[in-house]
Amino acid sequence: MATKKKRSPEDYSIDELRRLMIEKRRAERDVRLAQYRRSGRSIQLEPAPSANHFDGDAPFTGEDDEPVPNRRPRRRSALDSVLVVVEVLAVLGFIFIMVNVLGLLQNLNKEVAASILQPTLAPTPIFQAVVLPSGHTPPTDPGGVRFNESEIPEHLRAHVKAMANIPIPTPSAESAIRIRIPAISVDAPIVMGDFEEQLKKGVGQMLNTPNPGQNGNIVLSAHNDVFGEIFRYLDQLKNGDEVILYTNLRSYTYVIQQQQIVEPTQVEVLAQTNDPIVTLISCYPYMVDNQRIVITASLLEQ
Repeated sequence: MATKKKRSPEDYSIDELRRLMIEKRRAERDVRLAQYRRSGRSIQLEPAPSANHFDGDAPFTGEDDEPVPNRRPRRRSALDSVLVVVEVLAVLGFIFIMVNVLGLLQNLNKEVAASILQPTLAPTPIFQAVVLPSGHTPPTDPGGVRFNESEIPEHLRAHVKAMANIPIPTPSAESAIRIRIPAISVDAPIVMGDFEEQLKKGVGQMLNTPNPGQNGNIVLSAHNDVFGEIFRYLDQLKNGDEVILYTNLRSYTYVIQQQQIVEPTQVEVLAQTNDPIVTLISCYPYMVDNQRIVITASLLEQ
């Protein structure tokens, strides 16, 4: 039996080589198609032309039809949904932060503006009182009646003199203009200020004390043995006696609650209070004038 001679590639014609290549590619395709069918990844196509229908005259392109995989529409995964939610939350968070930043900037601008525009403060005395008002030497003193500097500590005397130069404010319609104390027959004008010159004109009201009827301590002082002796008989007043203060609008009645004798330096009786009261001050005793008599009266509810 003759042995079939193995042909080398040079022994094949071009058409035979082309047919061999097509048959080889078709075999490889059939293997892949069988794998796709087993895995459910292929769809049925029209049968490809067999080798018997090979058109030898058709040009060889080196390409062969491949089975088309059965591609299903892609569905959005749960991860995609989570990412969308995260992006939306990030945008909302950014908007929230920007709104807060704008609010903080507005508040900061308001605080800066408020620190620049300082409120107008009411005028206050340059110095605090270190001695009670109405102090003077008695008429029997060899030097005559004069402001009693000996009551004031030496290092504070210059300050007390400077206080006498404080401008006197213009009275308003609600300022006190008159005082009556029926029990001791006092009926006198009230002037603003309680320094030496003002007390020569009547009863002096300490600066920056309230008007009649208002909350706080109205401090009124007058001499007891000079310039009309207006407050000579304060020591005769009793609890329950009335002190009537007048303004240009109306009158206010105060009822005496307390009487005390204090040293000239006991300035705590000048302290302001939450309740409406009036404090009457004069030198004491008569013609000695080395102490003060202090009368406190509370506003009668009207």
